[in-house]
Amino acid sequence: MDEVIQVTQWLSSITPRKKAKLFFFTTHADAPSPMVGSNDVDTHEETQLPLATTVALHNFKNIDEFLKKKVNTFSCYNVIENEITKTDYEYLRFYSACKYLDVVPPFLDLEKISAIQNKFEMTDEERDYRLLLDSADLVLEKVCDSLKPAGVSQMWTALRKDRNLIRGVKTIDIIGFFVDPNPTGIKECLFFFIVRFLQKADKINRVNTNRLERLIAQCDESSSCEEGKTIDFIIDSLRFYPTELYPFGFCLIMCVIEGRDGAMQEIEKTMEISRHLGMITHTEKNPTKETIELVKKELMKPKYQFYSSFTCWFMSHGDSNSMVLADGETIEREWFLTSFPDISTFQLKPKVFFMVSCRGANKFSLKGDEFEGQSATCDYYDIGSALIRNRMLDITDSVRDISYVQPMMDTLVAYSTILDHLSGRANTHGSIYVDRACVLMSENISRGRSLTEILEHLSQDLHEILQETMDEDRIVYKQACHYDSFFRKTLKLPYTRHPKEDVHSAPQ
Repeated sequence: MDEVIQVTQWLSSITPRKKAKLFFFTTHADAPSPMVGSNDVDTHEETQLPLATTVALHNFKNIDEFLKKKVNTFSCYNVIENEITKTDYEYLRFYSACKYLDVVPPFLDLEKISAIQNKFEMTDEERDYRLLLDSADLVLEKVCDSLKPAGVSQMWTALRKDRNLIRGVKTIDIIGFFVDPNPTGIKECLFFFIVRFLQKADKINRVNTNRLERLIAQCDESSSCEEGKTIDFIIDSLRFYPTELYPFGFCLIMCVIEGRDGAMQEIEKTMEISRHLGMITHTEKNPTKETIELVKKELMKPKYQFYSSFTCWFMSHGDSNSMVLADGETIEREWFLTSFPDISTFQLKPKVFFMVSCRGANKFSLKGDEFEGQSATCDYYDIGSALIRNRMLDITDSVRDISYVQPMMDTLVAYSTILDHLSGRANTHGSIYVDRACVLMSENISRGRSLTEILEHLSQDLHEILQETMDEDRIVYKQACHYDSFFRKTLKLPYTRHPKEDVHSAPQ
């Protein structure tokens, strides 16, 4: 069959709502970097003009033309070995969006997709199409689905009133002030236009969504929300780090085994909970400084831009400032923690570090006959007011900026013990902190808990446990853990999303 006819038939089989979503997912806001074939040309017209004309004319002609052009480009594209190009990214995004929406063109060359994945050095686990979807766009899709046409229209009216923001923007004028978003697919086009416009204007990104939240907050709840949804519910959904679908993120496990009883148990537990959470996991046993440098270099590869989060477990001996590596050398804890968050592939994404080591030799000792012989270190241990607001500073958009970000932002560091103190171990089970952390995370999957809630529960749980030193003094003591957070959103634990257990139903 002629390719033109095939493309026409494919487009005619897609509903207007899915066309709007396919366009949105395909015109991803964050340009990949570094890449070959990108000349930093402003894509304002390519990403916003088709949406604007569709809303203004109630006609999907320009979006159809855009999708046809994409399909033709991919059809003629020759995959070049070793060089990752802009088209490679676009091809993968397009394929994953089609797969997610259940509109994969029957003529799409899947061998090319496999060849592109080879260039990215993707493992079998990483070839799951869900990895290629941008989780921030999926959250925005859900926000759109929660709003009625009237709600999006009210957002548009509120946006139009911000004259400083819209001044001189031609696509704004194309749509006009009054919009009828009721025809099928028009609500989606208008909402996605608003989102892409705010992104291009550097007003929102995957972390900073305040400007979008303020537009939603101006909507009338009775007329703007779909059944069962509220304005607060919709805004709250934007206040979590976007980690939709599988995988939840990439997990790096580094564990020094030499001289650490129970270390293999630590690895098994952290691997098990990471996979249970839906993470793709990599383990480094007995790391050295060279190992760490190689891992950092690996994480800078382009494929890691597709991940939604980064988690690292580092388990070793240590003191107040440093950690002991497998070869006996030490590294400064601060150096380790500041070097990983600066990796560009995980910018604007949550980064969590579990630092499991002693930070000194001090102990919170417990004295008295009732504590003798009681500890978990032994082998038997098992697993607004408007008035107030009016008196505050009026922070205008002119003094806000989301372009420059401190490297440590969006990072959380969880320590197994406080400064200058021991981190306890069981004789055969390894770190008690690791054990309790994995148990609590496992118990709270599917309960909608955030990571910080679980860490607070872990702090309570761990501090109840009596431990005993393994020297001849046999001192009974307690351990206190804590965390430092630079998070700007809340990181929720996912529902169980192991690939074999996930049942995906396509959006409407």
